[in-house]
Amino acid sequence: MPDLTRTTPINIVFDLDGTLIDSAPDIHAAANKVFTANGLQPFPFAVVKGFIGNGVGVLVSRLLQSQGLAPTGPLQSDMVAQFISLYEDAFDLTRLYPGALAALDGLVAQGHRLGLCTNKPAGPARAALRHFGLDRHMAVLIGGDSLPQRKPDPAPLLAALAAMGPGPALFVGDSEVDAETARRAGVALALFTEGYRTAPVETLGPKLIFSDFATLPGLVSHLAPRLLPAL
Repeated sequence: MPDLTRTTPINIVFDLDGTLIDSAPDIHAAANKVFTANGLQPFPFAVVKGFIGNGVGVLVSRLLQSQGLAPTGPLQSDMVAQFISLYEDAFDLTRLYPGALAALDGLVAQGHRLGLCTNKPAGPARAALRHFGLDRHMAVLIGGDSLPQRKPDPAPLLAALAAMGPGPALFVGDSEVDAETARRAGVALALFTEGYRTAPVETLGPKLIFSDFATLPGLVSHLAPRLLPAL
């Protein structure tokens, strides 16, 4: 049987926070710095982590609302700008998930094309890729401010795939937002179970499930023939 992962490359798009990197500690620290700088109360880690996934604007809105404040308006806009400025180069508490870089190396060696689709703003996302040495593998980056729409709207994922060229597609994510994005885009989902998901795995409809990045290249090799169109 021919090696389909080489003869027919798969376009594999990754989420970032909770999928390739565990950035929740730095997001928590940045949120608390912004809120205390504005005379507001800080948050426990679990509260901030639970609001991650829909972008900075939604995160700040949810945190404001949890303190009984208006989720939109000048204060929210100012705090979003403060958060982005503070967070763009904040990597002291962020870590790459074990095996993630080696997995990307393996996928590229198999002939696949890789891209990124995240609700993190493009500037901080690009900085994170550079910091962890992931940027060399990503053919395209779609951030939370690259388009008017953000995940779970399918437009960002579809834009990333369009930029990568024709071919079978796979979206690798960790959360309910990623699952809905994949479903609405009609793209198969590979679910990383060690991220920020709270819903049961079986409710998210993944084509493959993994908890260890060392297994991902092999799982993709087995899945690839099923992503090819019927001849």
